[in-house]
Amino acid sequence: MTRTESPEIWAIAAARRWVDATSLARFDRRRVFSVFATLRQQAADAEAAELGRIERDLHDGAQARLVALSMQLGRAELALEDQPDTRQLIESAHHEARRAIADLRSLARGIAPPLLSDRGLPAAARELAARCGAELEVEPALESRRLTSALERGAYFLLAEALTNAAKHSAAEHVSVGLGLPDSELRVQVTDDGRGGADPGGSGLSGLRGRIEALGGTLALTSPPGKGTTLEARFPTAS
Repeated sequence: MTRTESPEIWAIAAARRWVDATSLARFDRRRVFSVFATLRQQAADAEAAELGRIERDLHDGAQARLVALSMQLGRAELALEDQPDTRQLIESAHHEARRAIADLRSLARGIAPPLLSDRGLPAAARELAARCGAELEVEPALESRRLTSALERGAYFLLAEALTNAAKHSAAEHVSVGLGLPDSELRVQVTDDGRGGADPGGSGLSGLRGRIEALGGTLALTSPPGKGTTLEARFPTAS
């Protein structure tokens, strides 16, 4: 403070400098968060695109060639009925080819089911829920809308893992799944009437939380002992 400055003027100037610095810091934080969110979305989109390419390559390339090889081996078996030793070798090779096809199909399903790519999340979720014996409710707003590939894949595998956890650990008699789009967010909810008491810090939920947060989403868990479990994830969607 100089000799010509009154305490009031000095205090006002200091307060103004503090407000300007705080505003700048807030602006910088917003910009950093915005850049981070953009980079995270770009990474998720790139991952989804690469997984889609691998899935197509497996289906159209290696799997198709193995199917053709299996058919050729089957024809060779029929042509060598009078040569039992050679026929047995070809039969063994035919068996291994069928096993390789089954393994490859299982691997492709682990990337994403074709139904998800072709018809979207509701159709794939219906197939998954039916396979797990769960009840599914899909809000109409989601039926006619396709989401990004990264979001559909992330939500599908979250749902698959949550249903698997419910089947393994909850001892539930009834499991229900809800999909919706409230407030421009994708909501995935899995509820069971099992034993409850799920540990929010357990390894299974930590994996789910990591998958959700990678897509910018949030996870809420309600699991009182003896009263079932409700897991709800929300993801931001593109406008």
